[in-house]
Amino acid sequence: MIVTILVFVIILLAVFHYHVHCGRKGKLVNKIPGPKTIPVLGNVHQFMLPNDQLWNAQRVLCKEYYPISRIWLGGMSGIGICHPEYTQILLTNTKNIEKSMIYNLFHPWLGTGLLTSTGEKWQRRRKMLTPAFHFNILKGFVDIFVEEAEKLIQSLKKEGDVLIKDIEPLLTKFTLNSICETAMGTSLESMNEEGQYRSAVREMGDFIFFRLLRPWFHFDWLFSITPSGFKQRKIIKILHDFSTQIIDDRKKYHEEAFPIQKSEAEDEVFEKKRMAMLDVIISASKNTGIIDDEGIREEVDTFVFEGHDTTAMGLIFAVALLAEHKEIQELARNEICAVLKESEGKMGMAEINRFVYLERCIKESLRLYPSVPVITRVIREDLKMKDYLIPAGSNVHLYIYDLHRDPNFWPNPEKFDPDRFLTEEIQKRHPFSYVPFSGGQRNCIGQKFAMLELKTLIAHLLYHFNLEAIDRAHEVVIIQDLVLRPKHPVRVKFKSIPRF
Repeated sequence: MIVTILVFVIILLAVFHYHVHCGRKGKLVNKIPGPKTIPVLGNVHQFMLPNDQLWNAQRVLCKEYYPISRIWLGGMSGIGICHPEYTQILLTNTKNIEKSMIYNLFHPWLGTGLLTSTGEKWQRRRKMLTPAFHFNILKGFVDIFVEEAEKLIQSLKKEGDVLIKDIEPLLTKFTLNSICETAMGTSLESMNEEGQYRSAVREMGDFIFFRLLRPWFHFDWLFSITPSGFKQRKIIKILHDFSTQIIDDRKKYHEEAFPIQKSEAEDEVFEKKRMAMLDVIISASKNTGIIDDEGIREEVDTFVFEGHDTTAMGLIFAVALLAEHKEIQELARNEICAVLKESEGKMGMAEINRFVYLERCIKESLRLYPSVPVITRVIREDLKMKDYLIPAGSNVHLYIYDLHRDPNFWPNPEKFDPDRFLTEEIQKRHPFSYVPFSGGQRNCIGQKFAMLELKTLIAHLLYHFNLEAIDRAHEVVIIQDLVLRPKHPVRVKFKSIPRF
C-alpha cells in the first residue's frame, strides 16, 4: 500500500514537472539565464535563507546573470531585471500593470486596496484618491510636517546637547505620526498601540517572505492551519484594530466637520476646509457608494503602512549618509540657513521648495537606498524584452536597488554624490535608470507627499544639529523585507547648534 502511494506521488510530481517546464511557457522562461533547478522545487532550496542572507543572494543573482535572470519557486517563474531598457519596457507597458501573485500574500492584511488591487477596481480607487494629493492639500500638510518635526527637535534637545540615538525607532515614530495626522486626520496622542503597530508591521513582513519562499504555503488553507498561520492572524488583528480605531475616530469628526451634499464638488470642499485623505474616502462612501466600509479599511491599512514605513526608511538612510559626509551636510545646512534667514525662521511650502541642494541629497540617498528595493508585475500578455520573450503568467521582478547601482549608468555607483542630480547630469542618463517611486501608470501616488516630508524633517535636523555617523551607511546589514530595512540599529550622534 505504501509503495503504491509512493509510486502515485512520484508520478504526480513527474507530471507536474513536465507540465511546468516542457510546455510553451516553461520553454520560453528557461531560455532566460539563471541558476540550475532541481525537479519540482526549482530554486526553492537556494532561497530558503535567513532574511539578511536572502538579501545577499538576490544581489548575487542580479550580478551573475545581469541584466536579466530567471528562477523557479516550485511551479512559479520569476524573471528578474535590473537594466533601464528592460525597466522602460515593463513600466511603460499599459497592459501588464497587474501586481504579481506575491501581493496576494498581502491580502489578509491589506485586502485589495490601491497597492494590491487590479483592473477596474484599481482605476476607480486611483481616481478617487488622486485629489487627496493635490498641491493645495499638500500645502496644508506642510504645517503638520513642521509641527511634528519641531516636536522631534524639542524632544532631542531635552535629552542634552550631545546624544547618540538609534534613528530607526525615532524616525519611524515621526513618519507614523505624520501620516496619521495628515492623510488620516487623526492624532496618535490618544492611542497607545503605536509601538505595537510598528512591531506588527515588521512581523507581517516576516510572514510574507516566509510564505513566498515556500510554495506549498501559497495555499491559504494550508498556511492557516500552521503555527505561523495562527500567529499571523493575531498580528493582523493588531493591525486591523489600529486602522479601525482611526476610521471610527475620523467618521465621528467627519459627520460634524464635513456635512457634504452630493451636489457639492470636491474642489469646492477642499477650498472651504482642509480635508484628510480619509475624509475623501468617507465622502465617497457616503455620497457615491463606490467604496464600502471594508474598502475604507483596505485603503487606511495600505496608506498607513506605506505612508510611514517607506518614508521612515528613506529618512534613516538619508540622515545616515549626511552624518557620514560632513562636507555635503555642511553645504545642505548652509542652504537651509540662508533660506530661513530670509524667512525669519519660518518654514513653509515656499521655503521647502527652495531647498534644491537638500533635494539632490535626498534623491541621491534614494538612489543608493530605495525604500522599496524591488517591485513585481505579473505578465498577462506575452512581453518582448530585447532578446527574450516573457510568456504570459510569468512574474517579473524589477530590482530597483541593483538598477540604481548599475556602473554602466552610474559611474562609481557606491559614492554618495548629490551632484548626480544636477539638471545637466540627469539629461545625460537613461530616464529609467532611476525609479525610486516606480513609474508608468502604477507609480507611487504619494511621491510628492513623501519628498515634502523628507525635506521638512531633514531640514529641521540639519538646522538644529551637527550630525556625526556612528554606523556608516555602507556597513549597515540590510535584511529582505517589505521595505529596505536595516538589521541592526543605525546610530547617529546629534550635537546641538544653538539657535536664538
